[in-house]
Amino acid sequence: MYVCGITPYDATHLGHAATYLAFDLVHRLWLDAGHEVAFVENVTDIDDPLLERAERDGDDWMVLAMRETALFREDMQALRVLPPRDYVGAVESIPSIGQLVDKLLTEQRAYVVDDGTGDIYQDISQAQRFGYESGYDEATMLRLSAERGGDPDRKGKRNRLDPLLWRGAREGEPSWEGPRGPGRPGWHIECSAIILDRLGDGIDVQGGGSDLAFPHHEFSALHAETLTGSWPLARHYVHAGMIGLAGEKMSKSRGNLVFVSRLRGEGVDPMAIRLALLAGHYRADRPWGPELLSTAQDRLASWRHAVSLPSGPAAEELLRSLRRQLSDDLDTLNALRSVDRWSNMAARRQGSDPDAPSQVASTVDALLGIRL
Repeated sequence: MYVCGITPYDATHLGHAATYLAFDLVHRLWLDAGHEVAFVENVTDIDDPLLERAERDGDDWMVLAMRETALFREDMQALRVLPPRDYVGAVESIPSIGQLVDKLLTEQRAYVVDDGTGDIYQDISQAQRFGYESGYDEATMLRLSAERGGDPDRKGKRNRLDPLLWRGAREGEPSWEGPRGPGRPGWHIECSAIILDRLGDGIDVQGGGSDLAFPHHEFSALHAETLTGSWPLARHYVHAGMIGLAGEKMSKSRGNLVFVSRLRGEGVDPMAIRLALLAGHYRADRPWGPELLSTAQDRLASWRHAVSLPSGPAAEELLRSLRRQLSDDLDTLNALRSVDRWSNMAARRQGSDPDAPSQVASTVDALLGIRL
């Protein structure tokens, strides 16, 4: 499993957290089933938004990236997200990215724009399956490309949707030696290179937020499949829904963010944050609000009271229910309700198994990641 990570120019918001919680559940289910899990996540520690934020704040871009990456990992640990096997930065992957771009150029699958910039693009006209991952039509792709970091109106491209592989060096920007001169990698080839290096030609799941379906996952698949001749890159592309606030998607560009670290600093139990985010289906766009958090805090208190009792109903049926529900496209709504039912019965002293409370606590911890 490969999950696209953050661009570390700001703290972890609840939209990030919801995405990584979804794939944490996949990770936990696979481990519970006895699988050896090869899980890789990247961090885009060189990209335009990072450089723009560093310039705006008078910060060193490397210091900013390191600081925010460290805070992100602290937030993930607090939320009990199991760490990936490999956590890989874009910067450390630049040598391998350069080799892959050089291969695409050598095979005439890519071209250098003839304007002296040194920018390199992949030619999508040679990709027969381009568009299969998102399923979008060209008009939708062009619109989303313009909204999500692409450059469909850039002069000199053969096709408006051709993706950037390598950005030639610009004054005032960091650069590294590349396939046809200094520069830095495009966004999508970064993930292609990391997947091929750490996981090979084909993976089971490529995951991220729903806003990554296009252009990011479409183009990272395009790059990797062109390089290897193997299709598809991922057997399953899985996209988590967006978290909203006051009727709008939570995003850095809108400035309507609720940060995990800020909630933690206010004394909110990270397990309540996790429970609140699991109270909706991972694929659904859903709102955040004080009522959601309050309900999660009450639920957490109820569960903790139930497992503190000297006995309770047998735990085996709850374990079976959680496995069945989470295996059904991560049905967390019914999984939480199953724990509610057990907790309510335990609170009413229904059940006399002295081992049940500790077994339920272990089950909820292992499958839902909630420490009771």
